[in-house]
Amino acid sequence: MKRNLAIDIFRGLTMTLMVFVNEFWKVFNVPHWLEHYATLEDGMGLSDIVFPMFLFAMGMSIPYALERRREKGYSTESTLGHILSRTFALLVMGAFICNQESREMTGNRTLWVLLMVVGFFLTWNQYRKDFKPAKWLKLSGGILLAGLAICYRTPDGELFEGLWWGILGQIGWMYLFCALTYLLCRERQWVIPIIWAMLCVVNLMSVPMRDGSLLIENNILVDLADAIQLGPCYGAIMGLGGMMLTLADWKLAERPSAQKIGLGAAAAAVLLVLGMAFRTGWIVSKNLGTLPWCLFVMAIAVALYTLLRFLERKGWTAWWKPLTPAGTATLTVYMIPYLFIALWVAVNPTIAPWLTGWVGVAKCALMACVYIACAWGLTKAGIKLKI
Repeated sequence: MKRNLAIDIFRGLTMTLMVFVNEFWKVFNVPHWLEHYATLEDGMGLSDIVFPMFLFAMGMSIPYALERRREKGYSTESTLGHILSRTFALLVMGAFICNQESREMTGNRTLWVLLMVVGFFLTWNQYRKDFKPAKWLKLSGGILLAGLAICYRTPDGELFEGLWWGILGQIGWMYLFCALTYLLCRERQWVIPIIWAMLCVVNLMSVPMRDGSLLIENNILVDLADAIQLGPCYGAIMGLGGMMLTLADWKLAERPSAQKIGLGAAAAAVLLVLGMAFRTGWIVSKNLGTLPWCLFVMAIAVALYTLLRFLERKGWTAWWKPLTPAGTATLTVYMIPYLFIALWVAVNPTIAPWLTGWVGVAKCALMACVYIACAWGLTKAGIKLKI
């Protein structure tokens, strides 16, 4: 199956924005519309659309990835094992990152973070097939990570825990749900929109309304969603939304370009109207994971993908070349900042007072470009995270 460049660009733009907004804590007075909005603040900033957009991109990629495996002759059992191994890798990396970000820890934090990143690359590097030491490097990476987890302590003596799994862990749980959904519904794709609608209903029952009340109290569907790590289901809503967009794109493959642009614009408009309708009962909140927030982000995602698909067909994608690693070595780009964080912790510098406002934002954009350049250099050297 031919690779979809528009999805690579979509994913890469999202990752570029992710490492960009993650730099805001190192500067002052970032414009509010670029930041995360407060939990009960009815609205969303740029930072509030980045993570769900990445989940949407993940959902778009799943049908392509699983169909490629099918074309290569992999069995369903093998594909299931592949899904589980990818989920495990994301959960492990998420747990490590979450433990070092969310809690104070004893010992040399800089060394611990550096060894954590080294362990990730040793274990999940994309080694050449003919590189014989690969299995030993993978084993050493696993041993290193196990040792770091065993040695981990907080000042209160608490041990290494799963906590909330972190961003990568959340992506792992959503990937597992969405990939299994596609695997089970591949021959009955009409079931996927029904599941998506059911998730929206569960979301409405999970999240408090504007007046603080719940639509339905003590609902078993909400308890089930919590039990399978879906929470208010916003991640699965975004992931299945991306999956449905890919399936729709396949079905419309033979339609004229103008018609597909019109349908994409119409779909974005419908999502926007639905978001506005549900906003009468629920606020727009990323922290709560409300349905209006999901629908507004999906409207943006559908509109952006429609534009990128158009640019791809026209061949107007040369502007994307400098950012290519963000779309093809996405996990590597995400991990590079942690090397810089380890250095930051070791030096513990004072933030310069002139790094404020748009000067600070420009500095964050520059750092995002540095991270992408570092990922490009590592990829050229044969170092690339691949799960």
